[in-house]
Amino acid sequence: MRIEELKKKNEVQVRWVAFPLHPETPEDGQTLEELFAGRPVDIEGMKKHLRKVADDLGLPLGDRKKTFNSRLAQELAKWAESQGKGDAFHAAVFRAYYVDEKNIGKVDELIKLALSVGLSEEEARHVLESRAFKKAVDADWSRSRTLGITAVPTFVMSGQAAVGFQPYDVLEQLVRTDQVKKKG
Repeated sequence: MRIEELKKKNEVQVRWVAFPLHPETPEDGQTLEELFAGRPVDIEGMKKHLRKVADDLGLPLGDRKKTFNSRLAQELAKWAESQGKGDAFHAAVFRAYYVDEKNIGKVDELIKLALSVGLSEEEARHVLESRAFKKAVDADWSRSRTLGITAVPTFVMSGQAAVGFQPYDVLEQLVRTDQVKKKG
């Protein structure tokens, strides 16, 4: 992922902030046609554009037909971050959702993803059942609203933002504008 490249070259820290992406999505998900019903959205055109951007960035991307509720994945990600496995967990969720079209709203799927990055099944299940990181995600959602974030991903540095999947040079310019020190 290109963010890793920025982190290797510059003195930057990445902080993941959860965003309420279609929180009304039912547990079993919904098709993209259902999600955008009644709105003039060219789903195939949108998917074609996303595929081009993903190809340009070297990101894997499947042919996603459904959207799933990401709330529980966000809560488990906050826990994974507290265990030093945040980046690995976020990458696993990205792949599950965007490449493999897995339902990341299902507890069993999230447990598999936690295990895949070396996290404890028992602890992950407890985090999900107790909703131990619900308040942390609520705080992120509030922060997203305060910052005016309306899409994912959004990259923010010193009040400037780059919205959506961006070419590497756009992210690098965001870092340069913020006068971040280069490593080495």
